[in-house]
Amino acid sequence: MLLKPITREGVPAALQKAERYRLLNESWAAESICLDVLEIDPSNQEALIALLLSITDQFSEDLAESVRRAREVLPRLSNEYERAYYAGIICERRARAQLHRGSLGSADVAAEWFREAMRWYEQAESMRPHGNDESILRWNTCVRMLGRHEPEHAPGEYEPALGE
Repeated sequence: MLLKPITREGVPAALQKAERYRLLNESWAAESICLDVLEIDPSNQEALIALLLSITDQFSEDLAESVRRAREVLPRLSNEYERAYYAGIICERRARAQLHRGSLGSADVAAEWFREAMRWYEQAESMRPHGNDESILRWNTCVRMLGRHEPEHAPGEYEPALGE
């Protein structure tokens, strides 16, 4: 069967629907809508970001494949700040998915992913638009998560790994 294309006029409403589906935890439906939008407007930044977030919402289902697909979206983002910020989001959500798995060593693996997210957030912070504290807020979330899952560090304290 062939997919049916949406109209350019329908893009704003489609993107609103995608956001609603994400809020309803139906990220697979949001992803599908974003793909429909991108078929007629391949550089639509709002659709690309919604697509990336929809994919990261699915990390608990198929972690490795979802991480790969989310990373494939990054180069399509036209703004350098957003590429760094959303690279951090991918790593942070990867870490959280790892923690939810709860397998042996998952806290250690998650800690590495949180640290990688923090590196991206730090990079994004250095180029953020005036008044935009998103990367700082995400950094702080990672620090708190590390504090909860790395008992050797005091909450709120970040100790860089060797070689950083």
